[in-house]
Formats: sequence, structure tokens, C-alpha cells
Amino acid sequence: MSKDRPAPGGTPTLEHVAKVAGVSRATVSRVINGIRNVDPQLQEIVRAAVEQTGYVPNQAARSLVTRRTNSVALVVSEAEHRTFDDPFLGRIFTDPFFGRLVSGIMGVLRPRGVTMVLMLAENDAARTQLLGYLKQGHVDGVILISSNVDDPLPRLLTDAGLPAVLSQRPVTPLPISYVDAAQSAGAKLAAEHLIARGCRRVATISGPLDMPASQDRLSGFRDALARHGHAYVPSVEGNFTQETGERAMLQLLEEYPDVDGVFVANDLMALGAVLALHDAGRRVPDDVAVVGFDDSNAALMSRPPLTTIRQPLEDMAAEMAHLLLGRIDDPDSKPTSVIFEPTLVVRQSA
Repeated sequence: MSKDRPAPGGTPTLEHVAKVAGVSRATVSRVINGIRNVDPQLQEIVRAAVEQTGYVPNQAARSLVTRRTNSVALVVSEAEHRTFDDPFLGRIFTDPFFGRLVSGIMGVLRPRGVTMVLMLAENDAARTQLLGYLKQGHVDGVILISSNVDDPLPRLLTDAGLPAVLSQRPVTPLPISYVDAAQSAGAKLAAEHLIARGCRRVATISGPLDMPASQDRLSGFRDALARHGHAYVPSVEGNFTQETGERAMLQLLEEYPDVDGVFVANDLMALGAVLALHDAGRRVPDDVAVVGFDDSNAALMSRPPLTTIRQPLEDMAAEMAHLLLGRIDDPDSKPTSVIFEPTLVVRQSA
């Protein structure tokens, strides 16, 4: 029997960990409960002993000491006029965008032993219920995925003093940390690429225009083209789904049959646009060049594969988790903003 472990059938205790680490039981307790005044070298020794002995902290007892639940809420908030039966909201569970966010967040939370709880807030009643749950201390903080300009949740969270991180810059200035991509800069990359290819009759398919990211991508694209003499850029609004991208492309072809370049505000809609162009007998990119946004799996599913603007979603999601854990550890820390730069990924569609 190993000296480092209890007798067969026994459960490792703090005493076992302390013996292996060569420190006091109190020191082990302070490290496990996240108390800060422990020498970093001792912390590493204790963590190694925890792993060696197989000790698992009693979460209920630990919560009584730390007043933490070791869980955070991932809140997906939507506009009042949408319901979770709408195609737009159905994509939450099928859109690669959401899956990549969850992957990035869990990559940070799981090693820290922090659980993520998914919560949906689609109307005032759901938001009221959500706030009551959060204020009762069931989670330590919130990562808020919010897309609507009128969403009251960012302000409600800050007014309640709850640790929170937002998935994009708030529409109005608020003392809340957030992570975003430079959306307008990404759209400018798309515009410059289409111009460099020789496209002269350029159009765009935007995302829902009640979303700041959609507004920024549209304005950034139009501003960049204006610098090349394009006073007017036709646009059709989509809903970030493949189907709406297909419909929007058909509308553009009907209204502007000579279009030769299209910037589409996400890859799923761009995939639909490419299918519509094929059905209309237009070759991509020979007749119409197509640039998407996100660099998701949809970009590789397209035929031809999509040229797209990459925003590093996994890195952005991981940063949201880091910021939230930092805010939980230090509630008095200043709100922080982190902006990631998008990049152009050239494939065969443009």
C-alpha cells in the first residue's frame, strides 16, 4: 500500500495531503479554499500533493468557508420580440458560433473546477426570474451573451453589483467588463479584398440590424467602400441563418443582377448565398466573389470554401472566462475591455 494514500476503501483527507506535502493541515486548507496569503511555492507543493493523494475537496464545506459556489452562469439574452421557437434563436444550439464560445469558456473553467450553468433570458419575465436566481447567490458570476441594442440585462447586472462580463461592447457606456472583436475593421478587410479582386458592383448581406455587431460590420464595409468611390452599397438584411442568406442573395440578384462581389455578415448566411448563386447559374468566384465573416465550420462546408474574416472566438471566450474569474477573485477590480483584431482568411470563394 502506498504511504501517500489511505487504506483501501478509505477516502483521502486533508491530513493525508498535509503529510505528503510536508505542511500543516491549516496550510492545505488555505490553499484549497483559495485564500491568498500563501506562498506560491507552497501552493504548488500542496496542489501536487492533492493530485498525488487523489484528494477531492468537500464542495459543500468549502462553499461555507469561501461563500462561493464554484459555478458561473452563461446567460444568452435575446430581444423581447423573439421567442426561443424562432429560427434565429434555434441556431443557439446549432450555430458553430455558440459551440466555439462554449468550448473556449469551458477550456478555462474546467481546470479551475468551475461549473457552467446555461440560462436563457428571452423576455422581461425570464429576466426577472434570472436576476432573482443570481441575487440569491446560486452562481459566482455571469458571462452574458447579449446581442440586442435594447437589452436591459447589462445595466441590470451592473446595478445589482453582480460580477459579469459581456460578449460585446455595451451600446451605452457601463461599468462592465467586455470582450469584442474590431467588427468594423473586419468589414474593412472584406471590402479591401473585394476591391483588390477587381469587383466593381459590390453588395452586402447584413445581420439583424438590432445587433451592434451587425451595425458595425455594415457601417465598416460601407465606409471602406466609400473611400474607393462607392457612394451607395446595396444591402439586404438577413438573420444569421443559411436560409436567410439564400433568400437575401436571391433578392440581390433580382434587384441588382450585375452584382459581382458580396460581403456576407456571417459564414452561415454566406453558405446560403453561395447556394443561391449556384442555383442562379452564377459561378463563384468567377461571376460573383463572396466573403463571409467568422471563419466557422460553415466556411469549410461551402463549395467553394469561403474566403472569410476570422474572429478568434475561442480566444475571445477564454478571455471572457479569465476576466470573470478575476472579477470574482477581486470584486473591487476595475472593468476591463479586451478587443481582438480580426484577420482575412483567403480561400476559393473570393
